[in-house]
Amino acid sequence: MTARKIPLWLLGVVTLSGSLGMHVFVPALPLAGMELGADPRAMQWTIVAYIVGMAVGQPFYGPIADRWGRRPVLLAGLATFVVGGASAGLATGVHGLIAFRFVQALGGSAGLVLGRAIVRDSAIAGEAASKLALMNLSMTIGPGLAPLVGGAIATLLGWRAIFAVLTMVGLANLACVYALLPETRASRADKGPSVLLGYGHLLRSRPYLYYTIGGGCATSSLYAFISTAPLIFVHQLHKDPANLGFYLTTTALGLSAGALAANRISRRVAVHRLLGWATLVSLLGAGTFLASVLAGELGVAVTLSSIAVFTFGAGLASPSALAEALGVNPALAGSASGLYGGLQMASGAVFAALAGLGSNPALAAAMVLVGAVLASQLCFWRAERLQAQAPALA
Repeated sequence: MTARKIPLWLLGVVTLSGSLGMHVFVPALPLAGMELGADPRAMQWTIVAYIVGMAVGQPFYGPIADRWGRRPVLLAGLATFVVGGASAGLATGVHGLIAFRFVQALGGSAGLVLGRAIVRDSAIAGEAASKLALMNLSMTIGPGLAPLVGGAIATLLGWRAIFAVLTMVGLANLACVYALLPETRASRADKGPSVLLGYGHLLRSRPYLYYTIGGGCATSSLYAFISTAPLIFVHQLHKDPANLGFYLTTTALGLSAGALAANRISRRVAVHRLLGWATLVSLLGAGTFLASVLAGELGVAVTLSSIAVFTFGAGLASPSALAEALGVNPALAGSASGLYGGLQMASGAVFAALAGLGSNPALAAAMVLVGAVLASQLCFWRAERLQAQAPALA
C-alpha cells in the first residue's frame, strides 16, 4: 500500500479519538462534579486542561514525526491516550481528574497532528484542502454525536463508563494503526537543530502565522461555548442536565454541514473568497447570540440556532486555512501541522478561560465568539494581502 492509496476513513478514525475525548465528557460534568464534590467552575477546568494538553502535545509530535516517521509516533501517542483515559476513569478527586485529562489529551493530540500530516503527505497538488475538508467531515460527525452518546452513557452507567469507552476506542485505534497504516513520510528531517530551524522558518512566515492564528480564532473560539454550555443550559436556563448531550449535538451539526460544503466548493472558489464568506457566516451567528443575551431573550432555541450558524462558518473556514498553512513547506508538514494545532488549541484554552470570567457565562461566551471572528477576518485579510504582494512568501 502506498501513501496515495491510504483511505480517508482510516485517517478519520485515527484523528477521531483526540477530539472525541473532549466532547463526549462534557454532558457528564454535572454528574461527575456531584460525585467528586466539586463545584461547576472546578469541573470546567477538566475541559480547559484537555484543551491545554492538546495545545502542548501537537507542537511536540510534529517535528518528532518529521524526524522518526508518522507511524511509530502515532502509536506512542495512542498508547498515551489509552493510559490517560483509563486513569481518568479511576480518579478519586477533581484534581486527579484534571491531571489525567491532561495526559489523555497529550496522547490524543497525536492523531490530530499526524492525520493532517498524512493527508498532506499523500495528497497531490490541489487536493489537500478538499481532502482535509472530507476528513474534517468525518471528524465532526463523531464528536457531533459524542455529547449525545456521552450523556446517555453517564445517565445509564455513570460518568466513569465514558472513560472505559474511550479506553476501548484508543485500543481499537492502536490495533487499526498497527495493522493497516504504512509509513507515509518520504524522507526524514535532519536531526538536532533542524527542528528548531523548521519552526523558525514557519514562525518567520507571516502568511503561515496569519492563517494559523486566523484558523484558531475562527474555529477554536467554539470552546468558549463548549466549556460554558453546562453553566448556560443548566444554571442559566434551568434545563435538565440529561439534555446537555442533545443540545451539544445539535450545535455540532453546523460543523459537519460546513465541512461538507467546503469539500464541495473548495476546488472552485478562491481561498480568500471562501474564508471571507465563512467568517461572515460565523459573525452572523455569534452576533445573533450576543444580541439575544443583551436583549434578555436568551433561550434554548436562539442559542442552538445561532451557534449552529457560527459552527457552519467555522467548518467552512477550517480546511482552507489549514491547507494554506501546511502548504508553506511540504517537507515540514508534520511540524507545520503540529504548530498549527498547538497554537489553535492554545487559543482555544484562552477562549475557554475567558468565557469563565464574570457572573454571566452566556454573555462572556458570546463576547468571546464575536471578538474571535473579527480577529479571524483581519488575519485572513492580511494573509491574502501578503500573498498577493509577494507570493513567494507563502
